[in-house]
Amino acid sequence: MGGFTFAQGLLILIVTASMLAVSTANKGWQFGFNNNWPYKGGHHQPKYRQAPNKIIVGGSEGWRFNFSYTNWALKNGPIYINDTLVFKYAPPTTDNTTIPHSVYLLPNFRSFLTCNLTGAQMLANVTQGGGDGFEFVLKEWKPHYFACGQHDGVHCDLGKMKFFVMPMLRWFR
Repeated sequence: MGGFTFAQGLLILIVTASMLAVSTANKGWQFGFNNNWPYKGGHHQPKYRQAPNKIIVGGSEGWRFNFSYTNWALKNGPIYINDTLVFKYAPPTTDNTTIPHSVYLLPNFRSFLTCNLTGAQMLANVTQGGGDGFEFVLKEWKPHYFACGQHDGVHCDLGKMKFFVMPMLRWFR
């Protein structure tokens, strides 16, 4: 197994920089100083703390084949620590009229790029996306790489059923 090529390293750098730029494009953040910038001393209490959000992955499209979740994630940022991602998809039917899906957490960026499920953790099986959907709380400040694991990664690779988020810290306003 060789190392990363220059092109792969450059791609990782570009994607990471883009993700950070989108994640920090939060309008009106004030470092917790209640519009008192530059900080002039004294003790300031925050006006309010925004509660965690529930975010339906894919919006009205849900978790389905042939939808660009990478674009969706970029357009729907920033996403914060303690926000909940909701994956909604139809469970399989007895007459095989629905395409089954699942949710996997991939271990790293390389597996995300290649849709390699080796070492991935199944978060939700084909039945757990029905009804209110499967919920995943972003508890850690680290990149999270999600993919559909059906058909050994075909849904991830050809069906574009993958995305990643780097949840941001929630600032006081």
